[in-house]
Amino acid sequence: MSHPHPNISAERPVIRQLDEAAINRIAAGEVVERPASAVKELVENALDAGARRVDVTIADGGKTLIRVTDDGWGIAAGDLPLALSRHATSKIDGNDLLNIHSFGFRGEALPSLGAVGRLRITSRVPGEDGAEIAVSGGQAQPVRPAALSAGTVVELRDLFYATPARLKFLRTDRAETQAITDVVKRLAMASPFVAFRLEDTTGGTARVIFRADAETGDLFGALHGRLARILGADFAENALRIDAERDGLRLSGYAALPTYSRGAAVAQYLFVNGRPVRDKLLIGALRGAYADVLSRDRHPAAALFLDCDPHGVDVNVHPAKAEVRFRDPGTARGLIVSALRHALAEAGHRASSTVAGATLGALRPEPQGARIYQMDRPSQQALRSAHAAQAPQTGFAETAQPFARVEPDGPEAPTDRPLGAARAQVHETYIIAQTADGIVIVDQHAAHERLVYEKLKRQMAENGIAAQALLIPEVVEMSPGDAEALLAHADALHRMGLAIEAFGPGAIAVRETPAILGEVDAQALIRDILDEIDDLGQSDLVQERIEAILSRVSCHGSIRSGRWMRAEEMNALLREMEATPLSGQCNHGRPTYVELKLHDIERLFGRT
Repeated sequence: MSHPHPNISAERPVIRQLDEAAINRIAAGEVVERPASAVKELVENALDAGARRVDVTIADGGKTLIRVTDDGWGIAAGDLPLALSRHATSKIDGNDLLNIHSFGFRGEALPSLGAVGRLRITSRVPGEDGAEIAVSGGQAQPVRPAALSAGTVVELRDLFYATPARLKFLRTDRAETQAITDVVKRLAMASPFVAFRLEDTTGGTARVIFRADAETGDLFGALHGRLARILGADFAENALRIDAERDGLRLSGYAALPTYSRGAAVAQYLFVNGRPVRDKLLIGALRGAYADVLSRDRHPAAALFLDCDPHGVDVNVHPAKAEVRFRDPGTARGLIVSALRHALAEAGHRASSTVAGATLGALRPEPQGARIYQMDRPSQQALRSAHAAQAPQTGFAETAQPFARVEPDGPEAPTDRPLGAARAQVHETYIIAQTADGIVIVDQHAAHERLVYEKLKRQMAENGIAAQALLIPEVVEMSPGDAEALLAHADALHRMGLAIEAFGPGAIAVRETPAILGEVDAQALIRDILDEIDDLGQSDLVQERIEAILSRVSCHGSIRSGRWMRAEEMNALLREMEATPLSGQCNHGRPTYVELKLHDIERLFGRT
């Protein structure tokens, strides 16, 4: 028995034109998802107006108050009513929707906000009097004079009062405040020469949540200072400068060392032509660049800016403008991967300073007793006598059984090298080296594992990847569209040892597989590659599987924990680490060594 559709009337429906208020409320559902969306639109308008200072005030997570004050160009009194009209903008003329040089351009934010809340705009342009206009639930009031020195103040109260159903889907005040803070921080990263201030006035008490003064200097210096303010001094100290260009695209910014990784993707900030975006292509490229130095449960930290000709990227994919589409996605992804891998390789054996900080934090000395004053200290003669009485009667090597003392046969290794000179081996696992101003503790297995892995990769790059021809080619059936997409990457796959060719409409034949992978389920491999191509535009799956096998081989072929090493072996390992890229972390992203400065060690013993 058939049932009528619940959303369709039994009578013939009548086509009608929606009124302007309803249209604006519908549009607001796309543009203004939550208070953070409103803050984003208003702050972007301030930046487009040339503001050098932006102040944001919120209350109750932005639900009852959002106020954005800037010192930009302002809006003339005669243009205020037009600013509240849909698709009215000063940023484009409509002739070229790809030549976008501003944050906003659709002309939807202000009318959408006025349709779902109580909006008031006060503005003044240089040489004219100030004016304000108010709109509530889509109903605008006449323009009237107002007192303002310069710039614009946009005040939004009672967001979604006109659409109360939307309020039920908002999260707690704390969660909404956090989302607003994240938006402001992202825009502050994109504009390091602009001062930002975010204040919460919930409960009548003003509390500054975030503040960043305008940076000075060149772009990289200003960006480094802004990132230190937002992401912390640890990130700035352990970040690598990125500056690369290819085929009209330029990548700049900072990416952290692998040993400064995070447990979640919470410190990844990506910008396209200065616009904060959340693009799966760029996120996948960032992940791919670190795939060789991080395990899958760790995530890199980076703030990267990709700049290109506006005609090479479409920012008009979604009303919120958080997604973009590249004309040549492969070039953009390739630039990110190659630039980051080059920077990581140039970092050599460097590991993040937070490793040493965590080590020092784990070394907790016993609580100190009562303060010893100078009059209570023993004399130098008494100390010498005590030391002589406690000195062992046998040699050092006989009393130091828990660790092996290094006695080099030839000239002693220099301590002025970055990783110093080997002095001892502890528990047949850790090498203790002395540097000019501290000590280095090396995990011999993890360090050698990375060295062997890099050597195997170099050999494979020089000699190529051996392919195993299948006695009977395996035919994989798929849709014609999938077959065409896969065959477009046939050359790249062949370089990795996987040979495919067309086998009629909607099918491909696998003729060779990488020999190092052994027996391969070709159909499952092809399906996984197709999924990755569909998701990211290209596939590195075969390369990742080959590198995973090389990683396992290097693990089994490296110096094992528990093996005693001679002095020359330890020093040779240190010198090879200094000369090998990425030797500061093992194949899984863990540090291979810890460096402790002498002044930090002295602080542990209260000698400072």
